[in-house]
Amino acid sequence: MANKVYTDQLPGRTLVVDGEEFLFFSGTSYLGIPVNEAFRQCVLEGMARYGTNYSSSRNSNLQLRVFQEVEEYLARYTGAEAAFTMSSGYLAGQALVQTLQGSGHFIYAPNTHPALWRSTADEATGDYDAWVGPMLQQVKNAEEEHIILVCNSLDPLKARNHGFSWLSALPKDKQITLIVDDSHGFGVTGEDGNGVFAQLKARLQPNLRLVVASSMGKALGIPAGVVLGDKELVDRLRHSHYFGGASPAIPAYLYAFLQCEAVFKEAREKLFANIAYFLQHLERPGQFSYFERYPVFGVREHRLAAYLQEQGVIISSFRYPTPSDDPITRIILSSAHTEEDIRRLTGLVNQFAQV
Repeated sequence: MANKVYTDQLPGRTLVVDGEEFLFFSGTSYLGIPVNEAFRQCVLEGMARYGTNYSSSRNSNLQLRVFQEVEEYLARYTGAEAAFTMSSGYLAGQALVQTLQGSGHFIYAPNTHPALWRSTADEATGDYDAWVGPMLQQVKNAEEEHIILVCNSLDPLKARNHGFSWLSALPKDKQITLIVDDSHGFGVTGEDGNGVFAQLKARLQPNLRLVVASSMGKALGIPAGVVLGDKELVDRLRHSHYFGGASPAIPAYLYAFLQCEAVFKEAREKLFANIAYFLQHLERPGQFSYFERYPVFGVREHRLAAYLQEQGVIISSFRYPTPSDDPITRIILSSAHTEEDIRRLTGLVNQFAQV
């Protein structure tokens, strides 16, 4: 496992540590948006129009149109009936689960993000695939009529796409709400980066209600969160104290989001090209865990992180979820990387494999 590093600069494709420049293959900025000049210009335009922040309640008698415009766009973009934004993915998740608290029996998949916990008692660990069978039995045997299943769309730590083949095995005689955290997929996966909502919507049984909660701060680089679902649920969220009591997302960023559809599309295409280039130049791609067109590559040999750091390349490597757990080591590509960056990385990885 590599040593921790400290910096005073935002990492992009590179990172400066104590005056030394490293290539940076870590973080969650999959589309490189925070260092994308076209996006930055749109944020500045937004700030010229809306200022640096807007901390008024969404229930105020003054309504900024940009909030409604973004939520209508997100609904169209994802295929959801309605969308609801807040200032972070964490807050959006909390608004959702706390609003649904008491309305049904919650069942959590392993490693569901804390944003969707009602309390720390909801933490579940273990293997996702091993969870599915017992969960289906638990749903079948439950006395409650309404079951609320909570899980992630994918595992960004182990670079695994969960898949939802088990949806068809859910009982059809109960009301089931499926809450999916798509924070690490939204902006990258799905058609034009629209995430998991449309994919799951096409496979729903009549008794299954789909809700997707997501940060917009990962691939899309927007400090905001979104809940996608049916209009009835979104209206309930709008009547919650979370909606009225919390500051909304920063309008300047929402403005930039609406202006930058072409920027995101170009960045996505560059990311997919970088992923393909990386795989082409690896002598042993099988040494990594990964899935198609996703920029995270799980590393089985943790010594690789320290080796790369000695060679001026920083990848993601830390013990998770606690300091006593085994390290999670990953190479994470972004749209900001150049072909030269990737050639240097793959050359070092190939050298390491021969050591």
